[in-house]
Amino acid sequence: MSYDKNNAIYSKVVLAGDFWSHEIKAGQTFRIVDLGGNQSADTMFYSLDNIDEKYSAQETITKQKNVYVTTGTKLYSNLGRVLLTVTEDQCGRHDTIGGSCSAESNSVRYELNKIHMHNCRDSFLAAIRYHDSSLGKKDLDSNLNFFMNVPIAPDGKAVFADGLSAPGKYIQMKAERDVLCIISNCPQLNNPCNAYNPTPIEIDIWE
Repeated sequence: MSYDKNNAIYSKVVLAGDFWSHEIKAGQTFRIVDLGGNQSADTMFYSLDNIDEKYSAQETITKQKNVYVTTGTKLYSNLGRVLLTVTEDQCGRHDTIGGSCSAESNSVRYELNKIHMHNCRDSFLAAIRYHDSSLGKKDLDSNLNFFMNVPIAPDGKAVFADGLSAPGKYIQMKAERDVLCIISNCPQLNNPCNAYNPTPIEIDIWE
């Protein structure tokens, strides 16, 4: 099949700082495009038939003995089942240990007066409530940071480094079961990895 944007059943540009929430059915192919380059697309996945089953960084790392996400990576849930498989990756690796920015982390990592700034944790909360207003903070869990580069240094420490992506590069996944995807297109203005300039991403889905 040709994964041409014109053949997509769904296409959406998500502006920097905005959130996105959408269902992806088993068998569908899902692509995130880094339109501006080195923009972190913070992402969470849930099993659609049981919101308590969600993407697990621990299961994904442990089962594959790899802290990076790239072509061939299977994204596991906290119940040990595969939610999605990465079928194509133009960047080489993506982060699943760096977590997401929050009001608290912004104030600790940068300056106390940054606590009011827009952050991914609040966007995740808005995205999951958009799907179901009864959901809240207790339902948030591990997230992936697509297009973000967090290499592990020789001493075992994680380092937030310059991105490996570029305008137009993408990561593509096949849903192995019906999932809910929520994304915070990171509004981070304090981290140099995106040159202090958050940019849009594009979401495409094919049958």
